[in-house]
Amino acid sequence: MNQSLAYVNPNAQVAANVVIDPFVTIDKNVVIGEGTWIGSNATILEGARIGKNCRIFPGAVISAIPQDMKFAGEETIAKIGDNVTIREFVTINRGTKASFETVVGDNTLLMAYVHVAHDCVIGKNCILANAVTLGGHIVIDDWAVIGGMVGIHQFVRVGAHTMIAGGCIARKDVPPYTNSGREPLSYAGINSMGLRRRGFNSDVISQIQEIYRIIYLKGFNVTQALKIIESEVEATLERDEILSFISRSKRGIMKGYSN
Repeated sequence: MNQSLAYVNPNAQVAANVVIDPFVTIDKNVVIGEGTWIGSNATILEGARIGKNCRIFPGAVISAIPQDMKFAGEETIAKIGDNVTIREFVTINRGTKASFETVVGDNTLLMAYVHVAHDCVIGKNCILANAVTLGGHIVIDDWAVIGGMVGIHQFVRVGAHTMIAGGCIARKDVPPYTNSGREPLSYAGINSMGLRRRGFNSDVISQIQEIYRIIYLKGFNVTQALKIIESEVEATLERDEILSFISRSKRGIMKGYSN
């Protein structure tokens, strides 16, 4: 561990081979796993739990207290998985008593200036491009790709294998396997390119396309569409994931595009 010109609290648990560049601050009640690098002027505050082989670039602030007026000093954490890349000036707040943790999953990339608010849960293998801003209590499922400068409203859920175009605002839940864009955020097809890259076969992709045609393109309301899908579309893991996601949505799902 190289900590020349850095401050490391004696109560922090830092693996022996962690590289700490000058002017880093590491507070008490912090755990940092093997092989992680922390760049100059990064600040790791109380409650951070950082996994193995992460890269934390200069200016990032991890586990600052929530920007939530209801926060009363309760002991919470910000949990970062393994192989996570956190670029310059990313801010990740720790949780509140609502869930007691903010989570960033393994192999995720947070580009510069991303903000992850309290009690968010980001899955594995996600990419959040520059200046993505997450309100509190957001869930982003595995393999989601969020374009630059996207704002996501608190309590929204973004499904797995989705792509949201840059500069958009997500106020409603974004179902899995979809592309979305425009204002207000709207369905723009399925993320077929991403699915092919991840090994989904053509039959699965075709079924996902047909499901979303029923939901968005055939004139049914959501309740009608779900009933048709359940009765007429073959049961698969992907079909059932879409049905479960939409039926459990508390905010409602994004709309289809309308001229």
